[in-house]
Amino acid sequence: METTQSKDNLELVYTLFCDDVRLEVGNKLSLMGVFQNIMVQQLPVSLIKFAVVNHWRGEGTHLSEVRVLTPDKKQPIVVSQPTPFELAAGGFADNISFFVNVTFPSAGQYWVQTLVDSQLFDEQPLVVTDQRASQATMDASEAVN
Repeated sequence: METTQSKDNLELVYTLFCDDVRLEVGNKLSLMGVFQNIMVQQLPVSLIKFAVVNHWRGEGTHLSEVRVLTPDKKQPIVVSQPTPFELAAGGFADNISFFVNVTFPSAGQYWVQTLVDSQLFDEQPLVVTDQRASQATMDASEAVN
């Protein structure tokens, strides 16, 4: 999920989705359950915990928000509280948004948007599928071959 979006003196180096993030000794982050898509037995599905990690480079003081939108981008599934972060000149920062009990009601391509200072800065797709639909697609493609 690497991006190189930049605005003025701010660059979003990467965005990662994972089950959990822990701060370890020495300011190291441990990321558990990194993923780019969600495949489940059946839908709807609720994730007990869901984290979005944004790694920033640049300078200045900014306000970050993360929201997950439905596939049509019309309704939010979850929205984080605005979080301030500060970067010294040439510095970097990690901004982690945690969500609990996030429910994805149906299959589709959801959108994880990162806003900076209330403006859309970046968006990443998050595909949610169920195993039955995925298996039906694979069966159909095997029949063609």
